[in-house]
Amino acid sequence: MAALGVPAHLQAFAPTLLAGQQRLAAVEPSRYAQSRNALDGAVTGLSPYFTHGLLSLADAARDINSRWPLGFDDKLVFEFGWREFFQHVWGCQKDPDAILQDMHGQAPWQGRYASVLPADIREGCTGVPAIDHAVRILYATGYLHNHARMWLASYVVHVRKVHWRAGADWLYGHLLDGDLPSNHLSWQWVAGTFSSKPYVFNAENVLKYAPPSARQAWDCSGTVVDQSYEALDVMARSSKGVGPEPGVHDKVPEPPLLSHFYPPNQPPSQSLHAQAAIKNIAHKKLELVHPWSLSQPSAQDTLRIGIIHLPAHAAWPWSAQRWQFVLQAMALVTDAIWIGDLAQLDTSAASSVTAQATLFPGYRQALQKIAGLSPAPRLLPNPSMACKSFSKFYERARRETGPFSDLLIC
Repeated sequence: MAALGVPAHLQAFAPTLLAGQQRLAAVEPSRYAQSRNALDGAVTGLSPYFTHGLLSLADAARDINSRWPLGFDDKLVFEFGWREFFQHVWGCQKDPDAILQDMHGQAPWQGRYASVLPADIREGCTGVPAIDHAVRILYATGYLHNHARMWLASYVVHVRKVHWRAGADWLYGHLLDGDLPSNHLSWQWVAGTFSSKPYVFNAENVLKYAPPSARQAWDCSGTVVDQSYEALDVMARSSKGVGPEPGVHDKVPEPPLLSHFYPPNQPPSQSLHAQAAIKNIAHKKLELVHPWSLSQPSAQDTLRIGIIHLPAHAAWPWSAQRWQFVLQAMALVTDAIWIGDLAQLDTSAASSVTAQATLFPGYRQALQKIAGLSPAPRLLPNPSMACKSFSKFYERARRETGPFSDLLIC
């Protein structure tokens, strides 16, 4: 990864609160603002910790603000706002699963997009360095810089004419920070089904943001993306898809996406997990902790049970790397982990059952039936009126708030 200019702090992510706090301590908003678009820029690497609830945006903003006063005009706060905007859009749908379909009318190209991601993309052998390196970094680290994600999505949709959903589902499963609304709505933004135009990139753009130490490795000269923006926009809107670059290119094996994962040397017995989880719950307060609510316990008199709802992961599988991140983080903040179908979890002996609400398919429906739900923490106020654009969302959030510091008062 070093040969591709990937910063050390983006090569591995320890699944602990301490690791997240260490990343927080290293954040400098001014450096972030100046260099965040570069592949080796001062990005925070906090997203896996936000996605899975080890850290909240409010806690992160509060911590950073104690050293570097923040305001609504800070790029870092702006990016925090994008994350909450995607959650806002998700929550404003009559059916939250609507974000898995085109958000408006029609795609820029009127042809028929492929429904399957080609093997050469999955194996990182397209012959376009920006794409092939992005795939290798993804598989090795579980993380991608936002620019690399956008290049990958643009190539998949506009050059190869693959439907955005096929690419979004694949990327989601491999990312440690795979957040359903952020990921899928970002793919739609690139595709032009959640934006006013398709996003395209070219070889010049890649070199502009490539690490100086690895410019040659990222150079896409002579490939299909070595064209003007005007030509690539025409390709996105009217041209048929193309295949990989001519010649033979080295492949990388794709890690499998798994509907379940059991730690090494532990039998894959749901009953063992179930027995551990429901033992001695009579007359106790029970908190169910799903994979997106892995915060530290807030009450001492509550039994915390980590839950893995297998039917949801049959539809949304994860890489072993992500399973390990989630299960290790979950084990640190719960008293036991239960793996199975939540419809079969008997919590009737408990005095109360609570959980943090989530809109994630499968978990959403199952938790509504068995637990009292509390809202997930937010940083910005959530406008009651649905905002179709980030600018309107951010403007309304600012209008409903005084100084940014008011949001950080506990």
